[in-house]
Amino acid sequence: MAICVQVREIDDAEGQRLLRIIRRGTGSVVTWRRAQMVLLSAQGMPLAKIAEVTFTSADRVRDVIHNFNADGFDSLYPKYKGGRPKTFTLPERREIKKIAKSKPVEHDLPFSTWSLSKLADFLVAEGVVDDISHEGLRILLHEEGVSFQRLKTWKTSRDPDYAAKKARVEHLYAITDGEVIPEEGEPEAIFCMDEFGPLNLMPHPGQLAERGGRHKDQGREPRRRRRATYNRYGGVRHLFAALDLAKDKLDGHIKPIKRRTQFLEFCRYLRTLYPPTVRIAIVCDNFSPHLTTKKCQRVGTWAAANNVEIAYTPTNSSWLNRIEAQFTALRYFTLDSTDHATHKEQGSMIRRYIIWRNHHADDRRLRTVVDRANVA
Repeated sequence: MAICVQVREIDDAEGQRLLRIIRRGTGSVVTWRRAQMVLLSAQGMPLAKIAEVTFTSADRVRDVIHNFNADGFDSLYPKYKGGRPKTFTLPERREIKKIAKSKPVEHDLPFSTWSLSKLADFLVAEGVVDDISHEGLRILLHEEGVSFQRLKTWKTSRDPDYAAKKARVEHLYAITDGEVIPEEGEPEAIFCMDEFGPLNLMPHPGQLAERGGRHKDQGREPRRRRRATYNRYGGVRHLFAALDLAKDKLDGHIKPIKRRTQFLEFCRYLRTLYPPTVRIAIVCDNFSPHLTTKKCQRVGTWAAANNVEIAYTPTNSSWLNRIEAQFTALRYFTLDSTDHATHKEQGSMIRRYIIWRNHHADDRRLRTVVDRANVA
């Protein structure tokens, strides 16, 4: 007598997962039918009856149950294969990718950039491949992660003290991250400080709206348009902001101008956040109001008198300042799709955002924006 084929004993979680696949009804039909066979078997239905209900053969039901017993849920999802094998070998694909990422002038060609036709002709002429179509080349480059991209500008820091400044800033970050133990006399609290602005009273793009063209609803009202701001009589404002790395807290003051007096006012505020005996460090860039010069030594004098260290990032290296990514999030959450009529209204929204951000520092979307800005 043939042995009765039945699915292995499944637990509640597996049963719920099978039920979700069947009820959802989306995705592959093959997956849906296989899950149905397994669930019916788990419910005690004999194999012949399952074949009758699912309009298939008993051999097919038997194979599905055997595969599920051996491989679990992976057996429910079809693994489509077939078609002709890949045209190009792995060494050929690597060479194509290498040439595509190079510049035509590096190969003595009078072109500034590749096109699909130029690249295909060059690959054949150099003997990398015997033949390749434009579409095949496009698909290959897409699979290899190569695409046409706009170049971004950047500047090389020529600061003679680049290594020392960078090392000091990274050491301060290591202290607040708990990677090193601060020595006696080193800062216990570290702020990353910078200015954000100028803040103009202007409309910013980005909003949800009904689509136009031939797909639009004929009865809907006209889409809201951006206000024309040829003349801006309200002036500008500047946000002085600082990120407390230990507490992951953002603080900010909005001021009409950003000069050394306003910078020192904000630094005095940061100093009040900790007792005078706690040494603090403020990481900032080389913007002139932040510096101690021969003509004005107020910043250095104040820092020495108040147990504060001013740590400067190297020239053209403001990316080292961790607050820059916070400004990206502030612009995304607060300024995009806005058209404030007054600076009071705009400042109120920025202050409300800072309060929200400090209470939702672990917000998933906020973290995504900040992490993306840090990588960029």
